[in-house]
Amino acid sequence: MKTLVFMTLMMLGLTTQPMHSQDSHAADEAAMRESVKQLETGWNTKSGALFAKPFAEDADYVVINGNYIKGRAAIESGHQRIFDTIYKDTNLTLTVKQIRFLRADVAVVHVEGVRTGPTKEMTSNAMLTLMMTKEKQGWVIAAFQNTAVAPRG
Repeated sequence: MKTLVFMTLMMLGLTTQPMHSQDSHAADEAAMRESVKQLETGWNTKSGALFAKPFAEDADYVVINGNYIKGRAAIESGHQRIFDTIYKDTNLTLTVKQIRFLRADVAVVHVEGVRTGPTKEMTSNAMLTLMMTKEKQGWVIAAFQNTAVAPRG
């Protein structure tokens, strides 16, 4: 009887562990999706501060044209400049395509981006790669790569 109780408890322990892990990943994925939504909201409200908020203080950012930016402050000011000028009449739609956990506290997030504007030249597609890390304050973007997607045809 003791063996049966022990085996039952062991099985329960084994089956609840993965469910806890899945629940944890679900909460983590929701937080990462919220960070992506924050990027979209920052762009669409033309706020460099809101756009930069999900980034780590020392984040690495590769711009769609290949230029490199270092740090949240530079990401904020650089985006505010483009929001006030060349991209002031554009909107951005971001769709998370995949979240892959490399470790419990590190994930790669692939995001499809579509920028629309008042002219055909202002419309473009991109694939974004975010390296996110779980810090004391939550999930932050440690590195960001923005790659243009060539039109098909």
